[in-house]
Amino acid sequence: MVGRIGVIGGSGFYELLENPQEEKVTTPFGDPSDAIAIGKIAAREVCFLPRHGKGHRIMPTDLPFQANILALKQLGVEWIISASAVGSMKEEIRPGDIVIPDQFIDRTRQRRSTFFGAGCVAHIAFADPVCPDLSPLLVQAGRDAGATIHEGGTYLCMEGPQFSTRAEARLYRSWGVDVIGMTNLQEAKLAREAEICYATMALATDYDCWYEGEEDVTIAQVIETMNRNVDMAKKIIEMAVPRIPESRDCGCKDAMQYGVMTAPEAIPAATKAKLKDIIGKYIS
Repeated sequence: MVGRIGVIGGSGFYELLENPQEEKVTTPFGDPSDAIAIGKIAAREVCFLPRHGKGHRIMPTDLPFQANILALKQLGVEWIISASAVGSMKEEIRPGDIVIPDQFIDRTRQRRSTFFGAGCVAHIAFADPVCPDLSPLLVQAGRDAGATIHEGGTYLCMEGPQFSTRAEARLYRSWGVDVIGMTNLQEAKLAREAEICYATMALATDYDCWYEGEEDVTIAQVIETMNRNVDMAKKIIEMAVPRIPESRDCGCKDAMQYGVMTAPEAIPAATKAKLKDIIGKYIS
């Protein structure tokens, strides 16, 4: 069976799918943000998950990241394209541009970023946090679609829901980060544990508060630019999906092979059952 493709984004992405049917999925980690729409793009099956729920009801801190990723895994998703609004931390990344980041910095404090615990310890490599096969596909599709694409860069994931202070923005710029957002780091970590290929389109909506040439960021500004970006992001996804291979050669598909540190006989039965979709092919 050819693996499905997952898309995580805002509600504007519903229009991507041909003949979408909603499916409610539950996981051992709870329910995802909302029902998942399943349809087709260019004859490939695609599962769309509205990250914040319909109507944008869930704050970044409160997102059910584990359930979101595991629900897609349970539906047979092997590739995830994520799209989200970000602030630009560099003058050359202008509002309306799209960045395909290849690195993350975690500045969150209140979130679960792993499926493990409860008697089972695992460590996986995360030096290169996005799929080396999927990201270039998004870059090329973006260029072909006529978008202003920045290949590579660092996404700093902050807690939110407030935007940065000026002092924070100056600090993050001194680190050389490219964009700042509130959601993608946990998705990337959990997708790697779930052995799902993951890449993100960071849609720049503003310059945050560091840039003296711009007024301070406002919610209205973010929404206005994001609405313009969504049409381009949908076009990129429509062009990228047919180019995604039907089989995978990257390391994402076997990321957990040597990850579990706990002796199998020491893992509680309830934890094994909870993690069966994550480690079941390695530990019975």
